[in-house]
Amino acid sequence: MKKVLRVLMALALLLVCSVPLGAEAASFGERVEGMAEVTGVRISTHDGMTRIVVDADKPVKIKTMTLANPTRVVADIQGAWLSGKVKRDTSVSGPFASRVRIAQFSKNVVRVVVETNVGKNNYRVFTLSGGPVPGRVVLDFGQVGPSSSGATVALPDVKKPTQPATKPTTQPATKPAETKPSTTPATKPTETKPATQPQTSTTKPSKPQTKPVTKPQKTEAEKTAEETAGNVEQDKTETERGIDEITGLAGKVIVIDPGHGGNDSGAIGPTGVMEKTVTLNIALRLQKLLEAEGATVYMTRSTDTEVSPKGANASDIEELQARCDVANNHDADIFISIHNDSFTNGAAKGTTGYYYSRGSAKSRDLADKVRSGVIDQIGTQSRGTQSCNFYVVKHTDMPATLVEVAFISNPEEEKLLNSADGAQKAAQGIADGIADYFG
Repeated sequence: MKKVLRVLMALALLLVCSVPLGAEAASFGERVEGMAEVTGVRISTHDGMTRIVVDADKPVKIKTMTLANPTRVVADIQGAWLSGKVKRDTSVSGPFASRVRIAQFSKNVVRVVVETNVGKNNYRVFTLSGGPVPGRVVLDFGQVGPSSSGATVALPDVKKPTQPATKPTTQPATKPAETKPSTTPATKPTETKPATQPQTSTTKPSKPQTKPVTKPQKTEAEKTAEETAGNVEQDKTETERGIDEITGLAGKVIVIDPGHGGNDSGAIGPTGVMEKTVTLNIALRLQKLLEAEGATVYMTRSTDTEVSPKGANASDIEELQARCDVANNHDADIFISIHNDSFTNGAAKGTTGYYYSRGSAKSRDLADKVRSGVIDQIGTQSRGTQSCNFYVVKHTDMPATLVEVAFISNPEEEKLLNSADGAQKAAQGIADGIADYFG
């Protein structure tokens, strides 16, 4: 009897414990619906400044504050939830900040805490929206310019102070100019015809009189604008640099090589999807993402064609060397060759990163990060980062990788690769890996 009671009690406990868990799991999707997902944190230190960028999948609003002992700057991201992929605690190598922590502060607030020793005039926190990353929170520490403050910088409002400031300067300047001619009509009949030189001498002083009036007013307006939100062009440049600098892509030269092309279709999937078509689709999308981040991108091909000047008459080596030449002749920083895997068994699947077996450690790092980026985006199985002897990664002069995005011979992955969403995510994954490599 005792044994029966124990069994019944155990079953009852299991039921009690399982109901809340099931309810919690079922409500998670509903709870985060409409909220912004915080997907990553990126950090860089350069040019007397540490920049921390928090990425989100949609535009966000923030509230900021400071805490003492130790000194911390806090940014609360409203209406957001934190992805499980984001690293919660990161050390920062730089003189302006030492540590970044991020956590789900409440059910709809993600809190970012930066430990720093800079004063209130040496940091700023603001948001950016648009571009490859829909929402970003930027935290700058160090030499952040005239618009430094402990509050959010409202970048779109910068233009507003300058417009009314210019209008008053023109109106006062024209009114005196209208009254002065009224005093000179008596002199014009007698002086204008006999001598034109005195007339020009009288009109010339009137021009300098208006300039001294407008110049002080313009400089005052400019000073006011700088005190509130900084110079328009300065802030515009800083906004454009917001992601370029954090990802390290500004000024980088990247060569993208869509595998196969022209008379070489590459592997063909179960429904007839050709590798050359998929690789070009991904590469063109990747090009746009990288250029939006400030990189200079060269494509080995942008259409369905061979790369070698000999076209279809080129040997395999000549065609492959032509692809290497594009990267070597442009002195590229990295080379990315995009391919799709294939196997006789349609069950084979996953993503693989390749680098030259005798290449540099940088090539391995690039291959590993690109592979990881793709997997994070399209959710494929990891087949690891492997060494190889492929011609295009062996004969390029810079860090290079060949990424097998997925198996085109696998029906499910063929469908993924051939979809607009799959191609875009694959391109984003490669871009993320590149940003991680340079970051």
